[in-house]
Amino acid sequence: MELKDIQLRLREVISHSGMAQKEIAKAIGVSAQTVSKYMKQDIFPALDTFAKLCALLDVRSDYVLGITDY
Repeated sequence: MELKDIQLRLREVISHSGMAQKEIAKAIGVSAQTVSKYMKQDIFPALDTFAKLCALLDVRSDYVLGITDY
């Protein structure tokens, strides 16, 4: 799996979360602009932020990283 595929999965889980980008940003300790950049594939979160994001969105990091398909 390539980085662009991982970023696509990340965008999908953020989009399907039903949460506003501002909500997500506040919960994981980043700016809303940063979450927007995750959505536009400009940047990928730092590992600690990625872990917080997965926990917040109740998604396994294995899925986002392409290790599993569920």
